[in-house]
This record gives sequence, structure tokens and C-alpha cells, in this order.
Amino acid sequence: MRKMLAAVSRVLSGASQKPASRVLVASRNFANDATFEIKKCDLHRLEEGPPVTTVLTREDGLKYYRMMQTVRRMELKADQLYKQKIIRGFCHLCDGQLAVWAWRPASTPQTISSQPTGLTALLSPGAFPSEKFSQSLQGQIFEAYNMAALWKLPCIFICENNRYGMGTSVERAAASTDYYKRGDFIPGLRVDGMDILCVREATRFAAAYCRSGKGPILMELQTYRYHGHSMSDPGVSYRTREEIQEVRSKSDPIMLLKDRMVNSNLASVEELKEIDVEVRKEIEDAAQFATADPEPPLEELGYHIYSSDPPFEVRGANQWIKFKSVS
Repeated sequence: MRKMLAAVSRVLSGASQKPASRVLVASRNFANDATFEIKKCDLHRLEEGPPVTTVLTREDGLKYYRMMQTVRRMELKADQLYKQKIIRGFCHLCDGQLAVWAWRPASTPQTISSQPTGLTALLSPGAFPSEKFSQSLQGQIFEAYNMAALWKLPCIFICENNRYGMGTSVERAAASTDYYKRGDFIPGLRVDGMDILCVREATRFAAAYCRSGKGPILMELQTYRYHGHSMSDPGVSYRTREEIQEVRSKSDPIMLLKDRMVNSNLASVEELKEIDVEVRKEIEDAAQFATADPEPPLEELGYHIYSSDPPFEVRGANQWIKFKSVS
């Protein structure tokens, strides 16, 4: 399992550090950057919002493309390993919500640790979205809004609205689906969460707002998940296959970025295909590396509870079973 940590960590960290693809670069002159129109955000208690145009450099475009493809391929591999019973426990896939997860600074394997097994946590960046959505209708979040506003905390609240809370549509679960207004006294943005450029500009705007000392802000990212809530959810009992296919064909984050880059001469189809091939190989290599690793011995069950503490004993299932925790 420790090998899986190392293998997948290398894959995701490498996704943002890979050099621009070399295919046809020598024989074709690409544009260095291009300007694109992006969807205007809906605003709450804000006089102005993020810009409606943005500049994408070729370097950033290739980086975003590789990152989103990496997350997608990791998810597909997680799906396969779960069905082979190599991944145990829970597995929540977020494919479709790639523009949100690729841009987030926290989207690294080390931070995605809410699953009961290391393999699931590392191969499932979708561990958080459903939890964030479901909490948008709970009382605790309003307590957090209130405290953040009272103290003017530089806090960005993010609601990933993928249109379903487990198997319940937002229309059936909430009297008002304007989640970006749920902060009431906290300003809010409703953002196209399928467009990585829109997410990027909204995130920059929100960060600047908080850093200016104005207090917290709320972002609702309108997105969509292609899979069910979990592996036990087929995802088509409460929505139609046609609905899923329509979103895939019109709003897929990777497709949107690819079309922009190719049509603006920021990249070629062949160049992006080579990235696809490279990413597939990286994920396959990481999975093979991980599945060849033996399970850790039982005595290591309590290891790494804390990052930098001296060893101490951890009680097991009863008072007579003890494990040693080593940082």
C-alpha cells in the first residue's frame, strides 16, 4: 500500500510538471496564448464578479489537459480495480467534475484521505464532492457561515453542485436550489463548474476578495457526475442514460478544453492524443506497481496516526490488543 502512495503521488505531481508535448512542435508554429469568452457568473451581494474573458497560454492549457486526463484515467482504473475486489470499502468516482478537481490546489493524493483504505483514497478523488453537496442542506454549515462572517475570516466556501445528493435530485431535496445564496449575508458566486477556465477565474476572484480583508465568500460550482454516487449505485435509476450522454456530449470538461486549444492553434489533435497515451501508461504502471505490493503486516496497523510524535500504544478492538503507532 505504501508503494501505491508513492506511485500515484508521482503520477499526480507529475501531471502538473510534465513539459509540453513534443509531437509536431518542431514542424508547426503554435500560438503562445489565446483569449476566450467564459460564462458570466451569477452574483449574490456582489457589485461585480469574475471577468467574462480570459487568456489561456499554451503551457497552461497543456498542463490542465494532462491533469484532467490523469484524474479521469485514475478513476477508470479505480472502477476496474474495485470490480476486481482489489479496492475494498467505498469508492466514489467524480468523473465529469474534472474541471473542479483539476484546478483545486488541494487535489493531491495526500489530501484525499477520507476513504477507509489507502488504495481507495488515492484512486478516488471523488471522495469529497458528494459530502460537500449533502452538507449544504445541514445546519452545521450555517453555523460555519455565521462564524466566518462575524470574524470576517478569509474563507472560501465551495459547494460542488453535481445536481444529485446520492440519488435525490436538487429539485426534490431543496426548496431553493440557489446554493450560492445560502450564505445569506455572505456574498456568493454561481460558477460553470464544467469549464476549467471559468472555475479558474472564479477561484482567482474569490481568493482576491478574501485576501482584501472583506471576509468570506461562497462559490457554487455547477457540475455533473457521470457515475453513480458510489460503486453500488448504477446511477440510472433516478436519471436517464440520455441525460448523462447529453452532458457528456455537450459539456465534458476535457472536450471543452480540447476544442478550444485545437481551434485556437494552441495544440494539435495529435499532440493531445500523445498526452492521452502517456497518461494511460502512467496510470497503468502505477496500478501494476501498487497491486504487486504485499499488504502491510498487522503490527503496522497503528502506524502514522500522527505525523511527528514519538511512538505510543494504540488500543485495538479490546483492551488486551495493543498496536504501536510510529510516525
